[in-house]
Amino acid sequence: MSKLYIVPTPIGNLKDITFRAIEVLNEADLILAEDTRTSGKLLKHFEISTHMQSHHMHNEHKTVEAIVQKIKAGTVVALISDAGTPAISDPGFLLSRACIENGIDIECLPGATAFVPALVNSGLPNDKFVFEGFLPVKKGRQTRLLLLAEEPRTMIFYESPHKLVKTLGHFCEYFGEDRQVSVSRELTKLYEETIRGTAKEVFEYYTNKPPKGEIVVIVAGKSK
Repeated sequence: MSKLYIVPTPIGNLKDITFRAIEVLNEADLILAEDTRTSGKLLKHFEISTHMQSHHMHNEHKTVEAIVQKIKAGTVVALISDAGTPAISDPGFLLSRACIENGIDIECLPGATAFVPALVNSGLPNDKFVFEGFLPVKKGRQTRLLLLAEEPRTMIFYESPHKLVKTLGHFCEYFGEDRQVSVSRELTKLYEETIRGTAKEVFEYYTNKPPKGEIVVIVAGKSK
């Protein structure tokens, strides 16, 4: 029976892929990949020869309808992103919503997601948390930070290495220099690193040591 599979892929360490993910990717008729060059390396490593098609933030609005029609016609489709679980700060939401609207079955496999290990190893409360993903780059950034300054739950952010210091500076400004922060970098990879401390301490650390790689920032909520 045709359906859409949403398949998480490793965020760094290829050993983190599941046996089930490999099985689904092998048996699917078509794999939708954020970047076919990046995913091609993963598929080659696991000897998966399923045909790939590009599906990313710049073309998903145009391709969703055609993909839905393919699935309705009997094509089994697996959606993957460059790393982690699709639709978490990556393409996937538009397609999953369209499939639901068209009565197409969706099956999301459990698997790698960067923010979960970053949250757990931060040492900050994780019984309640809010996932913010990437902050607005310009428009709306100040408004969002002012709102989040009052958030009592632990907050999770994604950030690029060249914007991390600027963002940590904003945390010092809007949340206070003493707010607890944990930055996890290159999770599951060779140079994995987690730096914990106050917003000011972590800001100073990365000001003196410019970061590289994929980054997750965990910030303590406002104390009552």
